[in-house]
Amino acid sequence: MPTTTTNKEINSAKADMSHIYGHPDPRNYFRELQKVDYRIPELAKPVFTTLIQHLEERKNAPVHALDVGCSYGVNAALLKHDLKMDDLYARWTDPALDAATPEQMTDADRRFFSALPVANSAAIYGLDPSSPAISYGENTGLLDRGMAVNLEEDELSDVAADTLAPVDLVMSTGCVGYVTEISFAKMIPAFAEGRLPWMANFVLRMFPFDPIVNELGKHGYVTEKLEGEQFIQRAFASAEEQEGVLDKLKAQGLDSSGESEGNLIAEFYLSRPAQDATVPLRELATT
Repeated sequence: MPTTTTNKEINSAKADMSHIYGHPDPRNYFRELQKVDYRIPELAKPVFTTLIQHLEERKNAPVHALDVGCSYGVNAALLKHDLKMDDLYARWTDPALDAATPEQMTDADRRFFSALPVANSAAIYGLDPSSPAISYGENTGLLDRGMAVNLEEDELSDVAADTLAPVDLVMSTGCVGYVTEISFAKMIPAFAEGRLPWMANFVLRMFPFDPIVNELGKHGYVTEKLEGEQFIQRAFASAEEQEGVLDKLKAQGLDSSGESEGNLIAEFYLSRPAQDATVPLRELATT
């Protein structure tokens, strides 16, 4: 029978990449991500783009999107400038940039991204516990505003709450598991009264999403899963990591055929206020 497993226990099966996450620019982070072919932001991009376009048409104004677990602004780079992950890998693993100081790299990236065409008018905010990553995202212009906070442990400041007020879309591509219903419960009161944002989450299959669904349901949300669709997040970093993840899936009674092929697999969930859940999910979640 399936057993109840905590997020902490599930996370123990994953490779620990925290040692590369506190650097002042993305170079070390992306060298490691390239080794495991991290790709979920690119697979999520068409879904986010369609949702942003839909919400922009509904409000007849630019959309404000919040990327939870934004790191250095990866989703923002792909969405704002119509880039692919290979473009970011080429940029942030370029040996010609190895000698640059973090300050030089940030200045160079500010010029690099500002010279690119803008693909959509969405303002993209970021929320992440890594202060260096948030600072980089803001200083390069990838993030229109950033909030360095860990809502699993800390409260939302008044400044951060004001920043969240205009958000129309909350999105994530892998933070669920580190981020739980605790964080979502703290965010919801900050959104402007009467205009709850849509929430679009790509969630690794080994992390139960029901606690977040239940929390959102208390505030009038309806959550749907995109049935029959799976998204590769990245390859396993080692046989040990794969074995650990397969064990966690088995303990929950979940089919592990996708993970058995060598990749961490995510599924897509869209949460909308009940009155907004009229357009079929499959029409919105084009891939």
